[in-house]
Amino acid sequence: MQENIFNPTENDERNYLEHIKRKLEIAIADTDSNVNSVSKEIQENKEYLWENKAGMDHAEKVAVRQSIDQFALTGENAVAKKKRLSKLLLTPYFGRIDFIRKGENNRLPVYVGVHSFIDFTENINYVHDWRAPISGMFYDFELGEAYFEAPTGETRGEILLKRQYRIRQGEMEFMLESSLNIHDDILQKELSATSDEKMKDIVATIQRDQNLIIRNEKSRVLIIQGVAGSGKTSIALHRIAFLLYRFKQTISSKDILIISPNKVFADYISNVLPELGEEKIQEIGMEELAHQIMDNKVKFQTFFEQVSLILEKGDENFIERIRFKSSFDFINKLNEYLVHIENEYFTPTDIVIRKMPVPAWFIEERFKAYHRIPILKRFPEIVKDVIQNIYLYYQYETDTAEKNYIKKEVNSMFRTTNLRALYKDFYQWIDRPDLFKLAKASTFEYADVYPFVYFKMRLEGIKSYEKVKHLLVDEMQDYTPVQYAVISKLFPCNKTILGDASQSVNPYSSSTSEDIQRVFTDSEGMKLCKSYRSTYEITEFAQIIHRNAELVAIERHGEKPTVTELKNEASEMDEIKRIINTFTASENNSLGIICKTQPQADKLYEQIKGHQLRMYLLNAQSAAFARGIVVTTTHMAKGLEFDHVIVPFCTTENYKTDIDKHMLYIACTRAMHKLDVTYWGMVSGFVVEGK
Repeated sequence: MQENIFNPTENDERNYLEHIKRKLEIAIADTDSNVNSVSKEIQENKEYLWENKAGMDHAEKVAVRQSIDQFALTGENAVAKKKRLSKLLLTPYFGRIDFIRKGENNRLPVYVGVHSFIDFTENINYVHDWRAPISGMFYDFELGEAYFEAPTGETRGEILLKRQYRIRQGEMEFMLESSLNIHDDILQKELSATSDEKMKDIVATIQRDQNLIIRNEKSRVLIIQGVAGSGKTSIALHRIAFLLYRFKQTISSKDILIISPNKVFADYISNVLPELGEEKIQEIGMEELAHQIMDNKVKFQTFFEQVSLILEKGDENFIERIRFKSSFDFINKLNEYLVHIENEYFTPTDIVIRKMPVPAWFIEERFKAYHRIPILKRFPEIVKDVIQNIYLYYQYETDTAEKNYIKKEVNSMFRTTNLRALYKDFYQWIDRPDLFKLAKASTFEYADVYPFVYFKMRLEGIKSYEKVKHLLVDEMQDYTPVQYAVISKLFPCNKTILGDASQSVNPYSSSTSEDIQRVFTDSEGMKLCKSYRSTYEITEFAQIIHRNAELVAIERHGEKPTVTELKNEASEMDEIKRIINTFTASENNSLGIICKTQPQADKLYEQIKGHQLRMYLLNAQSAAFARGIVVTTTHMAKGLEFDHVIVPFCTTENYKTDIDKHMLYIACTRAMHKLDVTYWGMVSGFVVEGK
């Protein structure tokens, strides 16, 4: 079979690349011509409509406008096509397999790229989209037997050759060919590169376990537990890109919603899908979602404020309230109380209109008949039944004043229709009034927000987000069982939920994948255990702080992290400035200076902000990710990555509790290539072994 290889040598592959580039340039020129032609047609139609509108009847005007709309749509498609072709011109493909179908003799070379490229004049598919079924073999199989799911069914055969390329700016830097798994060779080179200000496409280096997640079509709820640096967010976004490609007839980007932890993270991931050829996906935060549900009528703390209070004050009573409201037992208690409300809080009495009684037993019967309707939504239905009952039994038609009286009487039969009062009463009912405490200005603590939403949902009902066809929930560990119970009701669609239990910024209210599966009983859990972000040395250092037995560090070696003792605060600032100077002279693009709390970050930023240009402070008010030197907190840095990270103030006083350990672990695992830890005083015991 070897003599039949298409482009047998690397030189042949380089020549073929030039051939493909010429084909792409012709296609781009044709698309440009098409765009210009369409623009001209639109302009001519608009001019015709303007010049002749006085003498045109309605039908003709509608026809011309429809023609303009159709041309505009054609033009938009042409512009989108040009964008895809231009991206391919820089990197036409990154992989190739030669596949021969079982029972056939034709050896089919399959080049795999970010988009497909078909020359319709020759009817040749030069490049296959990475999401196409046949391209899945590139990720899942080595040489030998292989198969893919075609529209007509499973297609089996054999992979006879497998190659991988790095092509940048239209130039082939190298080609690898092997009978073994060759992903890791290119992966090592890709991971050695510096970070950009956004996440990267990873389609060229997708591993088999990642591909299983991306191409999973069957799970209604897919829960991904991924260790720090496993690329879970990027994998989840590539999964969305795959689903949009696979089900393009029934789902589009406007049907997808991402629940993201903050605006900075949302901006950080915002260009991944457009880079993959999909439109930007809409996103929302849990707090914004809560405000929508409650019509902005309830003031509450943010999650950021909750974590800050724990870190800065460490109030044990505050922590106890959070811990209780983050348990499964809490949901059970809420449900028991709601049953108690239904059984005990409605006390029907006779209603008499002009000496015509409607008995209490009838009203109670109607209350129970509407058991599928939220309790506080039943009363209008009962009022209608009472009015109808009076008409049927007494042939009397009630007037407006009498109807209002009936409404008032029915409502008064329930102890209270005030949601806040009912929620507060719950804690009296469980004999723990101390577990409910309002912050200043009648502000709800964050731990009460979603339990209150749950009450609203069960007592008043909440309209679900039916237009969302797929929900992506990131940083799953930071949401509680009651939050997932609400999400389950709000979003009846398919879901991808991802995170890492080891990276909770608040371990008092964190969830594991097993916890979440208890809420979504029809879910499937998958794991990503390989850590790709950090060098082996940085990963091992982080493992000393917080051991994750499932984490497998990829052996990409680099500098050992430093833990530097300074004499005082001033000398620590001088050391940080020295490290910044080293960074600016290096090839690295991004430096994160990650503090435990916002006051620490604010103070440090004020002390060093004049030291270098391109220095930014990221906080809860930030709306975009900044490139260069960033001062921030662990909470804000969660999910981000930097070439170089400095973790200051690493003292035993600053990092001593369980939540502090989580914070320190997250901060250190943001580093890709270099990590420096500084302190003055006594070093935190969490890093002693790593010194």
